[in-house]
Order: sequence, then C-alpha cells, then structure tokens
Amino acid sequence: MTNILVTLTLIFGKLSLLAVGGINSTLPEIAAEIVTSRHWLSPAQFSQLYAISNAAPGPNVLITTLIGAHMAGVTGGIIATLAMILPAGILVVIVSQVWETYREARWRRIIQAALLPVTAGLILAAAGVLVRQADTGFTLTATTLLVAILAWRSNLHPLWLLGGGALVGLILGT
Repeated sequence: MTNILVTLTLIFGKLSLLAVGGINSTLPEIAAEIVTSRHWLSPAQFSQLYAISNAAPGPNVLITTLIGAHMAGVTGGIIATLAMILPAGILVVIVSQVWETYREARWRRIIQAALLPVTAGLILAAAGVLVRQADTGFTLTATTLLVAILAWRSNLHPLWLLGGGALVGLILGT
C-alpha cells in the first residue's frame, strides 16, 4: 500500500507541473502511466472514470481523486489529489509574483501568446487519447465523429450532444 501511495505521489506530482491549461492537457500522460505502463486500469475503466469525474460537480482534477481511490481507497484519493494540486499551486504563487512584476514586459506577452497553441494542442491530444480508449467499434467511432462535427459546426449545447451520444449507446447496446 505504501508503494502505491508513493507511486501515486510521484506520478501526479510530476504531472502537476506539466498541466499547462489544466489537467486535461496531461490526460495522454496519465493514460500512458496508469493504463499502458502500470495496467492499473483498463482503457474502458479510464474512460469511465474520466466521464464520472467530468459529470460530477467540481474541478476536473477529480480524475486523479478517482484513480487514487481506485488504487488505494480514500487515502489514495487524497494523496493523488494533493500531489496533483500542491506542486503546481506552489509554483503558481511563486511565478505569479514575478509575472506581476513584469506585466508590461515584451517577453511576457510573447510567452502568453506562445502558450495558447501549446495548451490547445495538449487538450486536443487528450481528446484523441479519450476517443481511442472509449471507441471500441465502428458504431462508437461513427457516433464520436458525428458528435465532434456537430459540436464544431452547430450551436447545439454540449449537454444535448452528450445526451444524444448516450441515447445512441443505449439504443445500440454498446
């Protein structure tokens, strides 16, 4: 049990410092560590925990809580959550003081502009990981593509799209 807690701390502590734009930007690495390398969760379990963490009220960091709780109970959930929050939180406090001091500096505007596409790319990579892990057949892949196109090209609220995808899954029994 202690080994798992230490491993959870190291995994999520490291990822905390890489979470540019939020935890979604680290989902590919979380999946690689938890599903591919350590086999703590199956791809389907990972996708399900992600769905639960996003359906539940609260921050999207809940995925770490659920993974930690799955591996080591309540203690694991607490340890994983703190490991994901504390390192980045401490770094934010330190960097924000420097950042504010140089608010008019040209380099600051350049860094801010450069981080936008990086963040978008990391979140797109996370979406790709989730799609690959959740889509297990042609029907699910087609449903995912249809919902992605509708989200991009229409003004439908995302909850309608989520509900429609869930309905398709219920009807088709997938």
